[in-house]
Amino acid sequence: MNAPPREGSDFPDPVYKDTVLAPLFEDAKTYYLGGFRRINRAHLVMLSEAEIVTAADAGRIARALVAIDQEVDLSAIAYTGQTEDLFFLIEAELTKRIGPDVAGRLHTARSRNDIDHTLFRLKLKAEIDALLVAACGLAGTLIGVSRRESGTIVLAYTHGQPAQPTTYGHYLAAVLEVLLRDIERLVSARGIVDLCPMGAAAITTTGFPIDRALTAELLGFSRPTENSYGSIAAVDYVTAAYGALALLFLHLGRPIQDLQFWTSFEVGQARVSDAFVQVSSIMPQKRNPVPIEHLRHLASQTVGRANAVLGIMHNTPFTDMNDNECETQVAGYQAFRTAHRVISLLTALVPALTIVSDRVAQNIRRSAATVTELADSLVRIEGLSFRQAHAIAAAVAKSVVGAGGDLETDGYQPFATAFEAAVGRWSAIDADRFAELVSAEHFIEVRTQYGGPAPAPMAKALDGYQRVLSSFESDAKAAAAVEAKAAVRLGERFAELVRGT
Repeated sequence: MNAPPREGSDFPDPVYKDTVLAPLFEDAKTYYLGGFRRINRAHLVMLSEAEIVTAADAGRIARALVAIDQEVDLSAIAYTGQTEDLFFLIEAELTKRIGPDVAGRLHTARSRNDIDHTLFRLKLKAEIDALLVAACGLAGTLIGVSRRESGTIVLAYTHGQPAQPTTYGHYLAAVLEVLLRDIERLVSARGIVDLCPMGAAAITTTGFPIDRALTAELLGFSRPTENSYGSIAAVDYVTAAYGALALLFLHLGRPIQDLQFWTSFEVGQARVSDAFVQVSSIMPQKRNPVPIEHLRHLASQTVGRANAVLGIMHNTPFTDMNDNECETQVAGYQAFRTAHRVISLLTALVPALTIVSDRVAQNIRRSAATVTELADSLVRIEGLSFRQAHAIAAAVAKSVVGAGGDLETDGYQPFATAFEAAVGRWSAIDADRFAELVSAEHFIEVRTQYGGPAPAPMAKALDGYQRVLSSFESDAKAAAAVEAKAAVRLGERFAELVRGT
């Protein structure tokens, strides 16, 4: 038989308490105590300066808030169910000290709705700011290593097969270029997060003459959110942040996968420093570059956790709801935790990688990876159409690769034969000139076009990337200065209330 319903039971039901309210209380203590303290103080300063609360009452509230901070270790309190949540617990502590009439005035013109979304934005903005610092650090490392390795030849792969030679610096600059765009997306998301919902109240603002701009300023926001319905109902500040986060680590995961391929024994064009190598417990010959595996799965975890937040937002109503509140916000913070691990490890690993030039040269020659330049040279030197030149170069590559030969030393005779058969005469290119044209060094040297791997476009590109990075770093310093100034101003204005001045 089913148990009878527990009608008339006191709130909260024990199961509801244990499965919902207690975990939420613990999360609030862990992540939001500092933010809630700032919101209480900023809102009180605003109420006082707008003359909604008298100076005398504001002073009593301010001194009581200080007393709570000094006398109650909120972080150590276990949830009992006597109050619904941390908000009501602090309100109850305030009431104990100054009575319900004065204590109750702090909640004038606000709701847990605008408080919650302000808390979430404060925390999310701090997470983004810390990640931006780390991402800019990685970008700086990539610029430095790209400059250092701008002349180091590597073999680029397409579809998993040898394609063309480039430089390690050119490859890393490509990774860097995407990273800078991802940083820009994260900066853009921060701009959406950096809006203050305080004053939206439950969803329609209030009839009191509040100063929303002052509250936003004291909390370090750029300005208030505008539409009060959207202040509570919109989740685009969440989706923008986690969308940018997911893209950043989706994109970083791709070169990480390349590093796994490059360091394999069969390819062997990159070598990981011994400091990042673990040896098999049974096979002493093995050098396992396991940090690359950790980078790959941690990047995937970050993408997965960020996408989980986005998935939770899908098909939710455009209104106030619990779906986008505390538990979802806290779940998202784990994406930032793994994000920092990836960036820190990648920032350390990239400078410690070395290119195995002998293996690179061997792979380039045996794969005929420079033969595209032979076709291009035939157009320039012999006046052939590219399609005709391409057919000759293809015949040379097929012959050399099929025989397991070396393009520079074994390719001239197949070239001469293919050229005569196609054109009906001997080529003006002799064996020495042929070897020069198909060398990796020449291949890179002539690719001077915008974005190419030759020294001139590479240097210009890296200078441009540095300017972009410097702009991001300058903006980050300015944002930190705004936050610091707001904290000082809030502290000063609140202290005036405490002193009664």
